Amino acid sequence: MTSDKKNVSLLADLFVKKGLSDIVISPGSRNAPVIIAFANHPGIRALSVVDERSAGYFALGMARQTGKTVAVTCTSGTAALNYAPAIAEAYYQKIPLLVLTADRPPELIEVGDGQTIRQKDVYRNYVKESFELPCVVDDPATFQIAEEMINRAIDLTLFPEPGPVHINIPLREPLYGTSDDTVEGRIISTVKKPEPIAKELIEGFAERWNVSERILIVAGQMQPDPLLNSRLAALSKLDNVVILTETTSNLHDPRFMDCIDNVVSTIGDEEAKKFQPGLVVSFGGQVVSKMIKRYLRLNPPKDHWHISASGEQRDTWFSLTGVVPLKPAEFFRLMAGSIANVESMYAKIWAVRLEKVKKIGVTYLEKIPWSDLRVFERLFSDIPGDSILHLGNSTPVRYSQLFGSSAKFIYHSNRGVSGIDGQVSTAAGAAFTSEKINTIITGDLGFLYDSNALMNHNLTPNLKIIVINNGGGGIFRFIHGPDTSPLLEKFFSAKHNWRADKIAETFDVNYFKASNEKELAKVLNNFYAKMTRPAILEIFTPSDTNARILKDYFKALKTNVLF
Repeated sequence: MTSDKKNVSLLADLFVKKGLSDIVISPGSRNAPVIIAFANHPGIRALSVVDERSAGYFALGMARQTGKTVAVTCTSGTAALNYAPAIAEAYYQKIPLLVLTADRPPELIEVGDGQTIRQKDVYRNYVKESFELPCVVDDPATFQIAEEMINRAIDLTLFPEPGPVHINIPLREPLYGTSDDTVEGRIISTVKKPEPIAKELIEGFAERWNVSERILIVAGQMQPDPLLNSRLAALSKLDNVVILTETTSNLHDPRFMDCIDNVVSTIGDEEAKKFQPGLVVSFGGQVVSKMIKRYLRLNPPKDHWHISASGEQRDTWFSLTGVVPLKPAEFFRLMAGSIANVESMYAKIWAVRLEKVKKIGVTYLEKIPWSDLRVFERLFSDIPGDSILHLGNSTPVRYSQLFGSSAKFIYHSNRGVSGIDGQVSTAAGAAFTSEKINTIITGDLGFLYDSNALMNHNLTPNLKIIVINNGGGGIFRFIHGPDTSPLLEKFFSAKHNWRADKIAETFDVNYFKASNEKELAKVLNNFYAKMTRPAILEIFTPSDTNARILKDYFKALKTNVLF
């Protein structure tokens, strides 16, 4: 059984034929044909999530975890607008979503009909492309238009790089009609083969590389890529190459500089030129470190090449020379035979500094009292290995950079646009499609803002939520500006005394708490041992000392690094 709306029945048929299977549905009436067609299809797993904003992020988490396109669908009007944050995050993080919004037919737009807004192209700034299905598919020509449109929309979610695509679906009443006759469409490949890279481009780049005494490779946010990891590990042995990674790069090697802020914070004006690269090669998504962005903007390289399969011109340092339209692993494979080791002290300069700041950091951590910094040190040490770690915005993902990356975790974070909305929902979606433990570390405001993530019957026992409750937005207590403002507590950090225990009770989620190091050590085992339901661990830390301890940490690094 399917919907009697042929445009929607065709969409469901091609969705499955293209190899897709998952859709997250939010309740509504206008999208009833989509619900009927997809939820009744034997090849589709349909999930119900009431809150559209949470549903969008839940789908995002599923898609990021599986690498497959996940669809979301909602009714018309403001319901569609609630998808916008997740769509923007998916766009900048390159995650494949197919967004299906039900709409009024054209004759009911702008005439005062209920639950109606201008939905066509509503996400145009944050999707790869927008489409609108024909309202009625009742002749061969219109059928062919719809068929080609659906094929192209689905293909675009994955090629040449993943991202969100929008299909708006105008529907006339009645909406609940069904049919036993499935509308079947053809699979049409709309993927264009990429143009081969000119041999001269690689050779020219290799020539530039081989005369550079100071090469800096900067990796942004990425999924784990073992082939790329091995190619970069080989390059890291060269005297003139330094590789900067972050936890969210999911790249691991002892030679990688995976504590960027620790090192860059110690580079004074008098030695800035010593660390300045002549050539920068970048790839991946967003870079968390504001310090490296500032440093490279003030000390730009002579050349900066960005590696991007879609040809994206990401000019983070305001010094972009050009873009190589390849996947990073393929680029370094093509370069491998042409790269020579150039005699240089550049790698050693960075390595010596990294070793110094690590020793200073260890000494500092031994002396600090109970605080956010102490909590994160303990968590990164004691969270079970072979698990997925989701880092919330704003402080959790930044604290993680101070401790470097561990191969025991796969790191995720919503760093596409870095909002606090949807962090828990995203982790919940990932946990749903994963057998591993999925831990989300979030701040109190981020958790409370996304508490509707728990209003979801699809939550799984492998979802572990750690809430760092320091009574407000802790990041504003050490950002220069808000930290000294008389408006800090009320308007920037939004100081509060709210807790998560009653929320956990409402949604039947296990709840644990810790207010000191001894309690945390004791509760962590139980928190991870109980796998019958999702669980929340709320950790209370002192807001009045957290910022001071973090500021003193960086002060200790800079003060002691030259001794």
